[in-house]
Amino acid sequence: MPFSYNVHGIDISHYQGVVDWAMLSNTQNDAEFPLRFLFMKATEGGDLTDDTFQQNFQRAKDWGFLRGAYHYFIPTTDARKQAQFFISQVNLQPGDLPPVLDIEVSPKRKMQQQFVQNVKTWLDVVEAYYGVKPILYASYKFKEKYLNDTIFDRYPYWIAHYYVDSVQYQGHWDFWQHNDAGAVPGIKEQVDLNIFNGSFEQLQKLTLPEPLDLQTP
Repeated sequence: MPFSYNVHGIDISHYQGVVDWAMLSNTQNDAEFPLRFLFMKATEGGDLTDDTFQQNFQRAKDWGFLRGAYHYFIPTTDARKQAQFFISQVNLQPGDLPPVLDIEVSPKRKMQQQFVQNVKTWLDVVEAYYGVKPILYASYKFKEKYLNDTIFDRYPYWIAHYYVDSVQYQGHWDFWQHNDAGAVPGIKEQVDLNIFNGSFEQLQKLTLPEPLDLQTP
């Protein structure tokens, strides 16, 4: 557990099952590790939605959490189609965290040259619609191997790096997923544990501003 950070959060999907939101909300007042933000899986590829997303996304707001939504990127599916599908399913509002692109599947060898451009296409389409730079999620080894282009350094970075006392990535990062087998009240299944690299006020500054002027995708 990273003890030198004050802003904690989790990310969930249908794998976590039914959430007891009243119990989970009590963690916001935990003196040592207050949970302040939640990311939820919204979409995957070009046509798959997480069947718990809409309910969990609304409930997270109802119970006072900063909320965010992520898309699981499939390298073999058209990037623009994936971006537009995410937009069609996710109604981000002022005060929500920026959209997240979750990249875990490595490109096939013949696709490696196109992979960077495909990722950038998703980011561009989503940024144009929501008006904020999306967050890029990837393990630090994946980022260094497949996303080491300097164009990706302009995006908030959510690093996955488990069971270590400190981040070994040398660049800037904003979120750290430090444990993939955590336990929190209100959720029976294991969850990913995260911290934000800054204060709660700095986290709030990352959220979508008002007024939100959405453009046609």
